[in-house]
Amino acid sequence: MNAATHRFGGSWTERKLAILKKYLGAYNQALKKQPFRKMYVDAFAGSGSIEQISARAANAPSLFDDIPIPTSDSPEKMLEGSASIALQISPPFDEWVFIEKNANRCADLERLRGSYPDLAPRIQIRRGEANEELKNLCEMDWSSTRAVMFLDPYGMQVEWQTIEKIAQTQAVDMWLLFPLGIGLNRTLPRSGDIPTAWIRRINLFLGTDEWYEEFYTVEHNQDIFGQPHREITKARIEVLARFFIKRLEEIFPGVAPNPAVLSITANNPMYLFCFAAANARGAKIALNIAKHLLNKI
Repeated sequence: MNAATHRFGGSWTERKLAILKKYLGAYNQALKKQPFRKMYVDAFAGSGSIEQISARAANAPSLFDDIPIPTSDSPEKMLEGSASIALQISPPFDEWVFIEKNANRCADLERLRGSYPDLAPRIQIRRGEANEELKNLCEMDWSSTRAVMFLDPYGMQVEWQTIEKIAQTQAVDMWLLFPLGIGLNRTLPRSGDIPTAWIRRINLFLGTDEWYEEFYTVEHNQDIFGQPHREITKARIEVLARFFIKRLEEIFPGVAPNPAVLSITANNPMYLFCFAAANARGAKIALNIAKHLLNKI
């Protein structure tokens, strides 16, 4: 096994990639006769392939780092990653941007680029931190360009400021893997006593410090001895999901109301696969396609 190969996922990984692949094909067909330059941006591009491991291992990435923590050395099968999928879409994009922090994975991406000699001059590989690279990319002139951005973090690496920058382009369709159960829910203990470092991370992640009142209900009562007693109730995971979708709706003209719930089991939602369209004029068509795929795949 190549040390840089992504080792992650389960059937939900295949579902996520199937949705992405179908959308990219439909997107390029829809824009085939439009004058825009079409760009694909992969913010956590990895190595170009994914080595699937057990569900137990897939449930163990860190919350804040970009390196998974596998618990099994027994891969199940190899999948084509998002970068490989994007390069095979027909009609093709005009440009591909692969962002990856890990040097070994960047080397794998270089080899992947070399296997597409006709496309290679139009493939960018940017080694760097995803938030910074995306913010820089969003500063370009988007008047003649349209893009699909795929943000596929392991945990809570994507900052809200980055998502705001994407929305401000008014030119990008964004697919985002939101770490609902595997990230946000894990940082919210039932006690409501959250470490300061986690609070800072959640604030960066959600772009607000007003989430506590949404996620916790605090009641002030007296105990049987008449002493003040505070009872804290944590919200259900569905409340966390609705909160994030509402946040997206505040800055994007089009947001799919039916994100794909990616789970190991029915009672263990790990991620939401979310879609948002930044271009008001094209949002209706984009949403129709995205909602259909999210329902059917």
